[in-house]
Amino acid sequence: MTQEPEKKITVRIDPDLADLIPGFLEGRRQDVAAILKALEQNDSETIRILGHNMKGCGSGYGFDAITDLGRSLEQAAKDGDREKIQETTEELSVYLESLNVVYEEG
Repeated sequence: MTQEPEKKITVRIDPDLADLIPGFLEGRRQDVAAILKALEQNDSETIRILGHNMKGCGSGYGFDAITDLGRSLEQAAKDGDREKIQETTEELSVYLESLNVVYEEG
């Protein structure tokens, strides 16, 4: 059985942000690990805060999907919905690994 090639998600970013994007994305990868750890510890407040922060900063860097996923994480943490937190964290991880960032003037 042959595995399908990974689909890349192309996001066009203003070149003025080029120096900031690698660190921003690395921070979101660290957030994935922190969310999974918080989930193991039943720490919904940490998950809520991380989701809230992603909601507030994703679009500012040109990553609307991170804003949307952050919003979902924040709400799932408020609701105590562990399954939704797990699903959304997996979506975030896949999104981050699938990104193809292209720097171009908008």
